[in-house]
Amino acid sequence: MAEISIYTDGAARGNPGPGGYGIVLLSGQHRKELSAGYKHTTNNRMELLAVIVALETLKPGQHQIKIYSDSKYVTDAVNKRWIQGWIKKNWKDVKNPDLWQRLLPLLQRLQPTFIWVKGHADNPLNNRCDELATTAADNGPWLVDQQYLLQNK
Repeated sequence: MAEISIYTDGAARGNPGPGGYGIVLLSGQHRKELSAGYKHTTNNRMELLAVIVALETLKPGQHQIKIYSDSKYVTDAVNKRWIQGWIKKNWKDVKNPDLWQRLLPLLQRLQPTFIWVKGHADNPLNNRCDELATTAADNGPWLVDQQYLLQNK
């Protein structure tokens, strides 16, 4: 079973404002970096989207996946099973339900382990994700987070 380590981070300037995510995927000798910027979004949406995009990027197969994130919002929602409660409440009063619902089948299929890391500390891969996310937020080109705009009219 292949081991894959995924580092993710999200950023938003103004929150809401221009945002971006950064991802570093590691598997054996392979390393892949991904990022994208969004015109108007939030930090939490970018934190979530980083995880989603990383998992959607994986090729089918058996993997042991570890996701490292400095977002308690993301790691606690999975590790403390908040998502199950949100499902029972039919997503009532939950922020970013569109992204959580997009993440759910990925969690069920891939069963990643989530590990919280302290942000802006001495973890070079988390710092690299932060650099990717903030560069994308600051410089674009920016995509449009349609769901955020629809939910926040």
